[in-house]
Amino acid sequence: MDNIALYLLIGVNAIISFKGFEDQYFFNKYKFNVGAIRAGEQIRMVSSGFLHADIGHLAFNMITLYFFAPIVAQSLGVFPFLLIYFASLVCGSLLTMMFHGNDNSYSAVGASGAVTGVLYSAILMYPEMTLGIFGIIPMPAYLFGIGYLLYSIYGMRAKRDNIGHTAHIGGAIGGYVITLLKVPSLLQDNLLMVILLAIPIVLLFVLAKAGKL
Repeated sequence: MDNIALYLLIGVNAIISFKGFEDQYFFNKYKFNVGAIRAGEQIRMVSSGFLHADIGHLAFNMITLYFFAPIVAQSLGVFPFLLIYFASLVCGSLLTMMFHGNDNSYSAVGASGAVTGVLYSAILMYPEMTLGIFGIIPMPAYLFGIGYLLYSIYGMRAKRDNIGHTAHIGGAIGGYVITLLKVPSLLQDNLLMVILLAIPIVLLFVLAKAGKL
């Protein structure tokens, strides 16, 4: 069941993304766009998470999902895993609307919010596991998670690329919160890591409050 859910998600992402590659009207109709969402097309807050800019974008997200989804599904169960995936997708869209809601032209696509939620959930439960950065550089998972979100905050401030950094952080928040709700014992068993992984999230809102974003 774990693998079936994962393969279905990857398959749906691939089918919808390839449809978007071939059909620009379809792509534009279902991508994340602030103006369209404010006009009532809330479906874009979910549908955009199944579209991707190109094959490389799709492959990166699906490969990341492939490696981390089993960790979450086997630890929490299939349905909590799916809850984290879809809730993180929506959290990514909601946070993006929070920060870019006044820019009607802002658009984005990709499963990054959902995938980051799954990634952050896995890291929260197993912060000491080792990740291979670029496949060769070993790094504790918690350092990668913190660094990834700090980089996302930097990306939000710099605004030098078309990556949806805000959705990454929104997704991480979704994965973080739901995992703690499902495994509250983490607050007792590994409180230090729970606090450390919350630092980039808190920093985001501190910077926003100070008008630095």
